[in-house]
Amino acid sequence: MLDIRSYEPGKYNAALAEALTKVPAFKQPEWVAFVKTSPHKERPTFEEHFWHKRAASILRQISIHGVIGVNRLRSRYGGKKNRGMKPAVFRPAGGKIIRLLLQQTEQAGFTEKAKGKKAGRQLTEKGKEFLAGVMK
Repeated sequence: MLDIRSYEPGKYNAALAEALTKVPAFKQPEWVAFVKTSPHKERPTFEEHFWHKRAASILRQISIHGVIGVNRLRSRYGGKKNRGMKPAVFRPAGGKIIRLLLQQTEQAGFTEKAKGKKAGRQLTEKGKEFLAGVMK
């Protein structure tokens, strides 16, 4: 089995998002079309399969980092807020979407809460098999 980092991230995330559309646990809520993903964004996202693409990205981050939590993912998906004449300042992404996606990955059986010192989620064996089977 090849390491997940050996694949091109864009192609891998697209293939993983396509595979996640077939998993019944990943349902996009109705309110996603009306909310911004982060305070640094000006408008809500209009991507067609945003929910599955973000879920694929989060699963890839968990597989790379081992154990990762909501706050670290908020930093990962945050960005610089344009404040007009004032200097731009970093703002973390909203946590609701990330938290809900992590809960859906748990329902699907791909992740579990980490035990021990580190707080966050880690991949289960089922999750590792699913991620490995995407590029076959």
